[in-house]
Amino acid sequence: MIKSILNSLRENKRFKKRIECIRVLPSKEPVYKELEEYPLPEIKDYLLEKNIRIYIHQNEVIYKLREGKNVIITTPTASGKTLAFSIPVYEKLGQNKNATALYIYPTKALANDQLKFIKEFENLSNISFNCQIYDGDTPNHKRPKIRDSSRIIISNPYELHQVLPWHSKWSKFLSN
Repeated sequence: MIKSILNSLRENKRFKKRIECIRVLPSKEPVYKELEEYPLPEIKDYLLEKNIRIYIHQNEVIYKLREGKNVIITTPTASGKTLAFSIPVYEKLGQNKNATALYIYPTKALANDQLKFIKEFENLSNISFNCQIYDGDTPNHKRPKIRDSSRIIISNPYELHQVLPWHSKWSKFLSN
């Protein structure tokens, strides 16, 4: 498919003169590195059930986050960023029943994708997070319950800006 797209660009009068170079790079084999420890067996069981192997960059991120380090992950789409930061979050939530997590995404589509991912993990692992989306579309009557009972809340930068002036109502969630 890519070859046919490249060929059509080469032959198209509009693009033909503008193409300086077309180079196809060979794919690289993925490099995996399994975790040495799983504080919660439910996480290992989930990974086995879904046939997920840990990439080396995910392994590094997981250990850094477990150490309490701040991490920035910049990798292509579908390269495992969510799993890399979610495993330590799930571990913390599984070990501490008062722990909470705030996931911030710039778009509704990403937020909904993550909700689906988290709900799937919840169902397969039997660890309850009561994950909910809290954004501009969240009905006012549902907001207090989400704020008070969810252990993972998915939101966006705009909504976070709206919530911060009401930090006293969020103190339980934000302090854990």
